Amino acid sequence: MRTSQFLLATAKETPAEAELVSHRLMLRAGMIRKLAAGVYTLLPLGQRVVRKIANIVREEMDRIGALEVLMPMVQPAELWRESGRWESMGPELARLKDRHERDFCLGPTHEEVVTDIIRNECHSYRQLPLTLYQIQTKFRDERRPRFGVMRAREFIMKDAYSFHASQACLEATYRDMHGAYEAILKRLGLAYRAVAADSGNIGGKTSHEFHAPADSGEDEIVFSTESDYAANIELATGGVPEPDDQAEPLASIPTDTGEATSIEAVCGLLDVSAKRLVKTLIVHAADDSGAPGEELVALLLRGDQSLNETLARQLEGVGSPLRFAEAALIRERLGCAPGVLGPLRDLGIRIIADPSAAGLRNFICGANRHRHHLVNANWGRDCRFDETAHIRIVREGDRSPDGKGELTIRRGIEVGHIFQLGTKYSEAMNASVLNEQGKPTVMHMGCYGIGVTRLAAACIEQHHDDRGIIWPAAVAPFDLVIVEIDAHKSEAVARKAGALYERARQAGIETLLDDRDRKTSPGVKFAESELIGIPHRLVVSPRTLAGGGVEHTCRASGEKSTMDADAALALIAGKLTESLAGSA
Repeated sequence: MRTSQFLLATAKETPAEAELVSHRLMLRAGMIRKLAAGVYTLLPLGQRVVRKIANIVREEMDRIGALEVLMPMVQPAELWRESGRWESMGPELARLKDRHERDFCLGPTHEEVVTDIIRNECHSYRQLPLTLYQIQTKFRDERRPRFGVMRAREFIMKDAYSFHASQACLEATYRDMHGAYEAILKRLGLAYRAVAADSGNIGGKTSHEFHAPADSGEDEIVFSTESDYAANIELATGGVPEPDDQAEPLASIPTDTGEATSIEAVCGLLDVSAKRLVKTLIVHAADDSGAPGEELVALLLRGDQSLNETLARQLEGVGSPLRFAEAALIRERLGCAPGVLGPLRDLGIRIIADPSAAGLRNFICGANRHRHHLVNANWGRDCRFDETAHIRIVREGDRSPDGKGELTIRRGIEVGHIFQLGTKYSEAMNASVLNEQGKPTVMHMGCYGIGVTRLAAACIEQHHDDRGIIWPAAVAPFDLVIVEIDAHKSEAVARKAGALYERARQAGIETLLDDRDRKTSPGVKFAESELIGIPHRLVVSPRTLAGGGVEHTCRASGEKSTMDADAALALIAGKLTESLAGSA
């Protein structure tokens, strides 16, 4: 490709809204242009990168036996009503009506559509397992789209769905998909961590996220310094050392704390650390459907800890979504205000304590009396809990739950998420097959998503410098850029650059020839080649011709050397083969 025939839409300035490196560089390199909030056009340079990422994803899906399909982006509301998500999904589901006033939505995901396909096409267990995937445009009406394609409303995603006659079969495919995702990320040259994750409104009890560690990441991932333990912070658990060494129980003292009801106020009044306090949070228990009901449950934390709402709503018997009890209801049911509430033995509701609170001795808690707290309270004698459960947000330096090392917290970009859905959708939509005994059995499902456009941004976040992008070889828009200098003064330069361009293309090297005229200075050509991140650059100029060769520059290392053109092409071809082989 010649730049004289290519839309090389580089820019010197970027909008102030472009906070992330990837957003700024994708705009400056001419990869994307904003059409509306969270909606971007992929320009030729960006499309080349995204197409290469999509092809890598496609190859790894095909390798594990998944079959490619293409499902409509516009989906009828009837399917979403069958699954129950038409009502449960929030405003991120973009709803619309056709000319006949029938309800549709723009697909944020395709569980309903693919389940409808399979329930009509598969009738016997002999047709399973079956995995279908697509690389398709999605639309989610994000409240606050930002960071370019990292959190856009419209984006390109690979989503796959598997169907099985048993849970064991689902688990086998889940492991295959996990391995395929690892292969994809390795081929893209991305550092990554796979972590246990919350399934959210997609469903299922088992899921894993794949994160590309980056300081710009929106998510926090937790992993051990000495083991393979890793989890999204929403699911992470860990141990904390006991805050004091007072082994012998002291006499408990009901203490007038006046208007002090917050943790900070009580600590200030009594001159103690928040680690010595137990705070009591009241939430609604689950009703028969699992939603918040009329009964109440107490959750206990150490005073300096924060509640992990994801872990709390997953507790058996606790309503989901998590709903905190109103102050008036607490006064009515428990006889005191929330600020002086404590887990005393006569508190007539179920009490669940985080281990950080359960391990305390001689602690301070509400006395269930107006203006009073209990100092030197102890479990068994003064207070009680019915069970323990990890319900706090972990912190850097906590003990790993497997007992090996400490927990470290890093920011990460979520680039993929895989789920074991179980029978959530197949049961709701009556998707079953006949088993070996000829009886209907509901299919087990898995779903597996990976953000194609987001992967492009993640590559930039991990591979850039102050001059621009440094693309891994597998996804670079071009392998080589040939820059001709003063070709308008020297026919020899134009001939040499043109011949070198043709030879590189014949050798299978994707090449961009910068043949722009004298109005574009050498400095601009060099700066733009570094900005767009092409791995290799060859310069042809009167000076290099006089020296009998061309100047080669490696974008990643910055190393420069002058050599014969044949040697330069052989060097580039060898490095590309080595890079691609290492990522295969």
